[in-house]
Amino acid sequence: MTRKVRVAIAGLGFGSEFVPIYQAHPDAELVAVCQRTESSLHETADRFGVPGRYSDFAAMLADPDIDAVHINTPIPDHAGQTIAALRAGKHVACTVPMATTLDECRAIVSAVRESGKNYMMMETVVYSREFLHVKDLLDNGTLGRIQFLRGAHHQEMAGWPGYWEGLPPMHYATHAVSPVLSLAGALAESVVCLGSGRISAELTATYGSPFAVESALVTLRDSPVGAEIARSLFETAREYVESFTVFGELATFEWEQTQGSGHVLHVGEIPKPVEIPDFAHRLPPQIAPFTTRGVYDADNEHLSFVQGSGHGGSHPHLAHEFVRSIVEDRAPAIDEVTAANWTSVGICAHESAMNGGARVAIPDYAA
Repeated sequence: MTRKVRVAIAGLGFGSEFVPIYQAHPDAELVAVCQRTESSLHETADRFGVPGRYSDFAAMLADPDIDAVHINTPIPDHAGQTIAALRAGKHVACTVPMATTLDECRAIVSAVRESGKNYMMMETVVYSREFLHVKDLLDNGTLGRIQFLRGAHHQEMAGWPGYWEGLPPMHYATHAVSPVLSLAGALAESVVCLGSGRISAELTATYGSPFAVESALVTLRDSPVGAEIARSLFETAREYVESFTVFGELATFEWEQTQGSGHVLHVGEIPKPVEIPDFAHRLPPQIAPFTTRGVYDADNEHLSFVQGSGHGGSHPHLAHEFVRSIVEDRAPAIDEVTAANWTSVGICAHESAMNGGARVAIPDYAA
């Protein structure tokens, strides 16, 4: 493209974090925002000086001045809005997960192919400073061969919006799935999952999922490496953590077990504290500051900064990859096939848990 990518953001809760990033990006122009609640819509648009304002998603898609849509709406809306945007001729970035069913994943993959537009799932962990550092350790040989991978995401979601209540733990598993599959350089092939514990009847009634914790073993396509994923959402006592551990031939990276305790690199049998650098230098200077700060002040800070240090500084990296994939006319790093595979691990894991741990094959979305 010879001009800037004209971006619209749908959903202004977490989505507000990306408003100043797109505004500052040298290859992007933020032309519109969309929010159902008009008071919130105008409050955010006024604050950042965004000209286009929509309270209706379909009306936004009809705007010919929009090239790309970044979707940050509730999980149940992701698939339908993604498909609608692709069919309207827009490139799409969407927060996780891609969808909630295998059929929705298939439909999105088909819509991408039919539209010829880019799709990127905006998975934060694989652009966190921790992941980028461990990827460097893998690439420079520090870890040696990967022997095993473990991902975990434990978070108490009580009090969050109603659509979260009783959500099967593995239906929101990409924060734990993505780093292990990315580091292994492979897609998931099949999964077996154990459902453990019980949540209250009130929570169970929403989705029919009784489990407090779901833990899965994942086999990888064309790889001797296995992975383990653990996930909890309700009535399980644990400090918030999104984490991954990489067991290597020469060294093992272990995510800190409590926030602030520090990550550890086991070199042979000797544990050493790890200093994780920031990776703002990999970004255009205009958006580099957003690896360490968000758009909210201390009295109104988004949970991604309260609990996760701004998702490890990932937000500007994600926006940059999405924009550059459009400018360079190439598939983004987390394209529709990768996103469908990562999302399907959780969907199939929950199916396995509901069927006593039966092995479930992950669909081949590249076929």
